[in-house]
Amino acid sequence: MFKSSMTTNTMLASRRLLLRRIVGLICLLPLHGIAATLKLTPQQTAGPFYPSEPPLDEDNDLTQVQGHAGKARGQHTELAGRILDRNGDPVRNSRVEIWQCDASGRYHHPQDRDDRRPLDPAFQGFGLTYSDELGRYRFRTIRPVPYPGRTPHVHMAVFPQGHTPFVTQMYVQGEPRNDNDFLFTRIPAEQRQLVLARFTPANAPGLVFTTQFDVVLDVTPG
Repeated sequence: MFKSSMTTNTMLASRRLLLRRIVGLICLLPLHGIAATLKLTPQQTAGPFYPSEPPLDEDNDLTQVQGHAGKARGQHTELAGRILDRNGDPVRNSRVEIWQCDASGRYHHPQDRDDRRPLDPAFQGFGLTYSDELGRYRFRTIRPVPYPGRTPHVHMAVFPQGHTPFVTQMYVQGEPRNDNDFLFTRIPAEQRQLVLARFTPANAPGLVFTTQFDVVLDVTPG
């Protein structure tokens, strides 16, 4: 009787240990199971103001133009994030571009001819960088502002190696103009959160805000 009880207890303990190990293994697989597949970033139009020719000074700092002593007007912001595939893995060495209007609401583009809003010669208007080994990218720019007909936004294009370029737009979380923007409202309601970025006060010299914007692409094999 004693031996039978000991055997039963030993078997139960072994089963409990095996169960704990299985649960532990499952917890180690958060990014590669079907349930953990990330939602793809909605694609959007590049719009009419993609640079007709690249600026002479093209880098990831839009607040400083080579040859101009001053800094761009507006609220200087660090825009950073990651380029990921739908499994959460980094998309490395992808060219990342952004473009946006200046603090007056003007694009540095020949089709933007509204002279009532003076151009800011110290704002680059367009920037580029490359994602690193962890899929990270970073820009210094200004917090986007509205212009007639559009809510504040930043255009972004990603050029993953071996895949079609991807274009989207980043919007400001909590911006009331979003509800009336004809391009933002074309995004299905359940996907709009994926293109919203939260601007938080920066704790760095020369910066007013920081924001994080990850882009998830359908670039996995098959």
